[in-house]
Amino acid sequence: MSTKNTVSIQIPEAELQTVKEAIATLKTTLSPYLIAISAEERQRIPKMGDGTIPFVEKVMDYAQEDSQFLPPFIDLNELSKDWEVVKRLAPLLRDLQQVESNLNDTVMMAGSEAYVGALGYYNSVKYGARVNVADAKVIHEDLKQRFNRSKYNQSE
Repeated sequence: MSTKNTVSIQIPEAELQTVKEAIATLKTTLSPYLIAISAEERQRIPKMGDGTIPFVEKVMDYAQEDSQFLPPFIDLNELSKDWEVVKRLAPLLRDLQQVESNLNDTVMMAGSEAYVGALGYYNSVKYGARVNVADAKVIHEDLKQRFNRSKYNQSE
């Protein structure tokens, strides 16, 4: 059984350390300005998408030029701050999403390749145990625990 080896990389420890430090810097620098919202809030709030951005941009222009139409319950300064946050953080988010997507794909593919290789080894050991190859039974007994279902899991 031949498998395609898509991921064949070795990242030097110094480069990983540089990335870890950069991530730590991002977290430290941005954390005072970022918030977390609950899953319920995330579902409930109106969201600004690509189609909404030009609308909000026009409203911001109009609101600043013709504030006579601004409802008394809307603070233009706060609205401007929110819009500025979107304009400044959205490009960072897009960059990080690209990195996250590629990082996720790389980890997923490398994990898949490692798992397929491990299954190949396991099946070889399993066969070795069946035909009484020395040491195969002990290795097989240890590795097969991954595939054993407990009584608890079988009742679910």
